[in-house]
Amino acid sequence: MTFKKSGLDKVVEPGEVQPPEYIWSGGSIMPWDDATVHVTAMSWTAISAVFEGIRAYWNEDLNQLYIFRLEAHMKRLWDSMKLMRMSSPYSSRELENAILKLLRANQAAGDTYISPFAYFSGSVPGYRAAYQLPVEIYITGRSNPSNLERNRGSRCCVSSWTRISDNVMPPRAKGIANYQNSRLVSTEAHINGYDAGIILNAQGKVAEGAYACIFLIRNGVVITPPVTAGILEGITRETVIELFQEDLGMTVEEREVDRTELYVADEVFLCGTYAEIEPVVSVDKYRVGSGRIGRTTKHVRQLYKDIVRGRVESRLEWLTPVWKSL
Repeated sequence: MTFKKSGLDKVVEPGEVQPPEYIWSGGSIMPWDDATVHVTAMSWTAISAVFEGIRAYWNEDLNQLYIFRLEAHMKRLWDSMKLMRMSSPYSSRELENAILKLLRANQAAGDTYISPFAYFSGSVPGYRAAYQLPVEIYITGRSNPSNLERNRGSRCCVSSWTRISDNVMPPRAKGIANYQNSRLVSTEAHINGYDAGIILNAQGKVAEGAYACIFLIRNGVVITPPVTAGILEGITRETVIELFQEDLGMTVEEREVDRTELYVADEVFLCGTYAEIEPVVSVDKYRVGSGRIGRTTKHVRQLYKDIVRGRVESRLEWLTPVWKSL
C-alpha cells in the first residue's frame, strides 16, 4: 500500500504505520495533523457515535482502486445515524464524493480501509437527551492490506459474555458503544489462548463473532444466524449469502444456531468488512471438519477475492472505481 508521503518531518517508530497526508473533516479535506479537537471535547463524544468500515481494493493489472459496495455501506451509516437520532448535515452522495476526493488527494494506490465517523460534538453528557441534533463527521482512508491471502485458520472459543440485545442497545447499528461488547469477548479469547471469540445471545443461540458474522456448513447446506439473533446486519454477510445462492448454487438457511452445531459442522467461517472471509479450524478446541480450511470456504473466499479486485465482470456493479472523474 502506498500513500503520498506527508511533508511533515516525523519520526516513525519501527512497525508504526505512517498516516496518510489528508483527512476529510467538516466538509473539507485538510492535513492529517490539523484535524484536532480539545481533549475535553472527547469525554462523551463516543457514547452515541456511529461509523462505517469500508474496504477499497487495488487491482495491479488495471492500476485501479475499487471501493467495495460503497452505496450499501452509506445506507447502513444512515440507518445507524437514524437509530441514534442523528441528523446529518451532508447527503449520502456528498459523503460518497468526499470519500473519492479523499482517496485521490492521498494518491491511494493499494488496499485501503475507509471509515466515516459521525458523532455529537461538545461535551453533552451521555445520559442527556439528543434528538435530531446535527452531527460532526470525519472520514479517514488508511493503508490496510487484505487478509484474503492469509492461509491459517482461526481457533475460536464461545465467550462467557452475552451479545447485547435489541432492547438494550440496537446491535444492528454500527455504534462505537456496541463494540465494548466485542472488546470484552476478544480480550477474553486472547487471554485464554484463542484467536477470536464467538458470542451467544440472551436466548443461548449463536449470534456472531466478536467482530464478524458467522457461517457454518453442514451436510452441504450453508447456515447463518438470522438478523433477529442480535447481529450487526453485515454487508459482507449479505454478499456471501448472494454468492452462495446465485454463483455457487448452494442452499442457505438463515435460522437459529445452537452452540453444539459449531462443534459438529463440516466448515465454519467468520465474515465482515475487516475480517473479509476468515476460516475457523476449531471451536472450544473441537476440531472443525478436518481441522483445515474447508473446500467450500476456499471456494467462496476465492470468488470474493476475485470480485473485490474487479476480476468478475458480472459483479462490477458492486465496485466504485476511484480513478475516474466525478
